[in-house]
Amino acid sequence: MTRRIPVPASPLVCTLLAACTALSVIGCSGEQVSGPADSGAAQATGGTSAAVVLSFHQVSSSHDNNHTCGVTSDNRAFCWGTNTGGLGDGVTYQSYTPVAVAGGLRFRQLSTGNGYTCGVTTDDRAYCWGNNLSGQLGDGTTNRRLTPTRVAGGLAFRHVSAALDHTCGLTRDDRAYCWGENNFGQLGDGTTTRHLRPVPVSGARTYRLVSAGFLHSCAVTVANKPFCWGSNEHGQLGDGSTVKKRLVPVPVADGRAYRQLSAGWDHTCAVTTDARGFCWGSGRQGQIGDGRTFRRDRPRAVSGRLAFARLSAGVFHTCGETTDRLAYCWGSNTYGGLGDGTETPRLRPVAVTGGLRFSQVSAGGFYTCGVSTDQAAYCWGNNFGGPLGDGTTTDRNAPVPVAAPQ
Repeated sequence: MTRRIPVPASPLVCTLLAACTALSVIGCSGEQVSGPADSGAAQATGGTSAAVVLSFHQVSSSHDNNHTCGVTSDNRAFCWGTNTGGLGDGVTYQSYTPVAVAGGLRFRQLSTGNGYTCGVTTDDRAYCWGNNLSGQLGDGTTNRRLTPTRVAGGLAFRHVSAALDHTCGLTRDDRAYCWGENNFGQLGDGTTTRHLRPVPVSGARTYRLVSAGFLHSCAVTVANKPFCWGSNEHGQLGDGSTVKKRLVPVPVADGRAYRQLSAGWDHTCAVTTDARGFCWGSGRQGQIGDGRTFRRDRPRAVSGRLAFARLSAGVFHTCGETTDRLAYCWGSNTYGGLGDGTETPRLRPVAVTGGLRFSQVSAGGFYTCGVSTDQAAYCWGNNFGGPLGDGTTTDRNAPVPVAAPQ
């Protein structure tokens, strides 16, 4: 049985820069972090409970490397990992296995941010919970919420995307809205004013999806044209310029038609209508996937000419599933976040080991999670705080199944 104990979340910068020593034992604050009551038993449970684990249709890995959430095939929401409110279960006890989000809501989609989570219910309502210092929960306050709280404004949403301290969403009428911190223009409303409630992204465009990154946001129009806004410090807007920030959407500078897009930490990746993968922005850890470690101000083709269904941009790595449902990752491989059985960084895509077929993958901080085609959730990489959900805090360089709720 896994002990659930109150513990402060590790600071974001400390986690992402791997500034801690003995990560599985000591938090960055220097406070003791207890692991499973019997790590060996918990590990065995993670392995033997595969037949009874929850059936998922979507998972979301957090860029702060602290918690993961998922939606089951019957639209229930579960979260696991470090808990400052982002697990949504009404308490602040961390859990190394899935816990049910409180409230009995039925969700279609979830997105994890930095210590918070947002989601869209089956009746198109947006809810958020967790940290809220910048108004990223969108409820008109800066109060932390331990259970789901409805986003203000009464908008009907298709999906939402949570980031560092801002959130974006797409409404049923294909309009993009954002809320929260706006110091780099990441809300796209033409200002740098923080907003505690959703505000429309500037322009009259209609979109098929929107994705919130660290300090920037991107979206794809219904005509398959990509636009980005916010910080461009590392070229993550892809507009071919060195302008530091954009307060309104600007077109990505390549003229290709894209059907899917993911904004990461300081890079962005997308899939064209003919299933080719492209990335732009910071490439210092190989996250662009073009075999180099250069900054790219315009989209660069991912090496290998793989046919992708979807890409997911994390912090220092990228993952995606191909049209034949194989998962590939590239970039930083600290703690095994690429899932290829090693901790060797890769400048080009490598296959996730194990022969699993995935319907969806989600790249986070130093870890990745995904849903297999038989609706089982798997995770791999850094497990400080328990975001892999296997009942342990052991790092994994290959996929392990998310355990059954305790």
